[in-house]
Amino acid sequence: MIKEVHAPADENYISENKHMPEAEMAEEQDVYAQNRELIERAQKGDEQAAAKLVELNGGLVRSIAIRFRDRGTEIEDLIQIGMIGMIKAVNSFDTSRGTAFSTYAVPLIIGEIRRHLRDAGIIKVSRSYKKLGMTLMRERSRILSDEGREPHISELASACGVSPEDAAVALDAMTPVSSLSDSVFGDDGVLLENTIADDENDIERLSDNIALSQSISKMQPLWRRIVLLRYYRNLTQQQTADCLGLSQVKVSREEKKILDFLRSEMIN
Repeated sequence: MIKEVHAPADENYISENKHMPEAEMAEEQDVYAQNRELIERAQKGDEQAAAKLVELNGGLVRSIAIRFRDRGTEIEDLIQIGMIGMIKAVNSFDTSRGTAFSTYAVPLIIGEIRRHLRDAGIIKVSRSYKKLGMTLMRERSRILSDEGREPHISELASACGVSPEDAAVALDAMTPVSSLSDSVFGDDGVLLENTIADDENDIERLSDNIALSQSISKMQPLWRRIVLLRYYRNLTQQQTADCLGLSQVKVSREEKKILDFLRSEMIN
C-alpha cells in the first residue's frame, strides 16, 4: 500500500519527519518520485505507465474496498470499482502541487465505491421510485405532525397524484433490506432469523395493532397528538407540553385519561 507522504522538497514534510530513520525516509521519497514520474507519463497517454500505477497502488484500493465489504457487493467487484476512482485520480492529479498521490486518490476511490453502493444497492430500485418514495414519506410526516394520525396509503397516493399500487411499490423501495444472518443491535450472539415470531404470535400481534389503531382513531385530536409525541417520537412529558403549548401537569393528566380510555377500548 502506498504510504501518504508529502513532496520531499516540502518544508512541512521535512519538519514532520525529521525523526524518521534515514533509510525509511529515503524509501518514502523514492515512492513519491516514482508515482510522480508514472503519473506524468500516464497523463500523456503512456498505457504502460498507467498499468504500473495501478499495480503499485493496488494495495491502497484494496484496503479501502475492504471497508465496504458485506454491503451486497463482492469484494473483488468493489476493488474494480475503486480502480475506476484510481484512474480518475491519475487523470486529474496535479503533480505541481507537491501533494502525495495517495492523499489525493483516497477521496476519489471512496467516492466511486459509495456512488456504486448508493445507486445500485442490494436490490436495484429505479430513481423514479426512490424520488416518489421520498415524496410520500414527506407527506406522511406532515400528516403525522399536523393531525397526529397514521395516513392510509390511498390517502398518500391521492395527495401525491399517483395510484395506490405505485405508492405501495415506492414505499416498499424505501425500506432497507436486511439479511437473516445480520446481528441484532450489534449483538453477535443474536441473529435476526432468531427473532422472527411464529405465525400464531404474528397474527396475535397484528390483531392487537389493528385494535390499537382503531382505538386511537376514536380519540380527540389532542389525545392523538399526545400519543404521537409521547409513544411514537419518545418525547418526555415536558417536551410534549412545549410542543403543544401546554403545561407538563396538563399533559400528565391527559395521558392518564388516554391510558384509561385505551384500556377500556382494548378490553371491550
